[in-house]
This record gives sequence, structure tokens and C-alpha cells, in this order.
Amino acid sequence: MAQSKYIHKSHNVTVLLYHIVLPAKYRRVVFSDSGDSTFKDICLKLSKRYEIYFFEIGTDADHVHFLVQSVPTYSVSRIITILNFYSPKEIFFINLNRKVAFSC
Repeated sequence: MAQSKYIHKSHNVTVLLYHIVLPAKYRRVVFSDSGDSTFKDICLKLSKRYEIYFFEIGTDADHVHFLVQSVPTYSVSRIITILNFYSPKEIFFINLNRKVAFSC
């Protein structure tokens, strides 16, 4: 997670930064210190797949803060959809693999 940078495309140069706060469902306490690094790794995987760059990721007990930079072709709602869809899915599969490994 670095400084803000210009994104150069064929016809434009942009610096779009968004501060996004996503609460957990029903504001339950679901984020812990051990899951914090896992969550950041998942976000870095998303940045490789999509043109979304994470500058700050902060977790509290019941919500997550993001400072995100993206290209103008992604709307804010598209970025939030990507974060809401892929992040919990990846965390579920990682935790499922841990439970299967410990149950055997």
C-alpha cells in the first residue's frame, strides 16, 4: 500500500480516491487481529484481478475502512459490489479449508 499515483490510460490521466466503509452483517463483531492479515491478502489478490488499488485497509471489530483508487470506468457501486462479493467468499473458503484440515 503506497502513495497515490496517477493512472495513465490512452486518453486520460486520473487520480480517483474513495474512502469506503463496509459494515459486517447486523454489525456483528467478526473481525479479529488474526483475520486482519488474511483480509489484506485477499484485497491484494483483488487488486491484481481488477484495476482497484488499496492504499489503506483498516479493520475494526464490526466494520472495515478502505482507501481505494480506481479507474473511471468502475463506478463506486461496482467497486463496492466487487468488495462485498469476493471478500467474504474468499474468507469463507480459507476458513473452510482450515476447519477441514483440523477435523481430519
